[in-house]
Amino acid sequence: MTAIPRPKPQVMTLTDAAAGRIRSIMENSDKPVAGLRIGVKNGGCAGMEYTMEWAEETAPFDEVVDDNGAKVLIDAKAVMFLLGTEMDYKVEKLKSGFVFKNPNQTSSCGCGESVQLTPVSQDKLSELQVSK
Repeated sequence: MTAIPRPKPQVMTLTDAAAGRIRSIMENSDKPVAGLRIGVKNGGCAGMEYTMEWAEETAPFDEVVDDNGAKVLIDAKAVMFLLGTEMDYKVEKLKSGFVFKNPNQTSSCGCGESVQLTPVSQDKLSELQVSK
């Protein structure tokens, strides 16, 4: 008897606005772009910061989210912090940028530049896998 692998939940989802903005930047890039790599790093007053950079190629352990023609590459070390996250793109009167609605975020600093994240628990991971 062979074990049947459970389907993996998609790490992140993109709103139409986020997918459109990523697609637009990729289409207008001077050099080939494989996608937008997203990760997290230690830093800021709340403890962690989101990182974003344009990637010329997919790394071997990247999780790939392909949504509406926009490709996002999730750094393998960030997956457990980003599971269930929705990425949006907001345009306001004085600023615009990507915004993360992350269920793993427990707090953020006053300026909004850094966040406190906890990895997804085993129970939540099982719940995400069952619901997909």
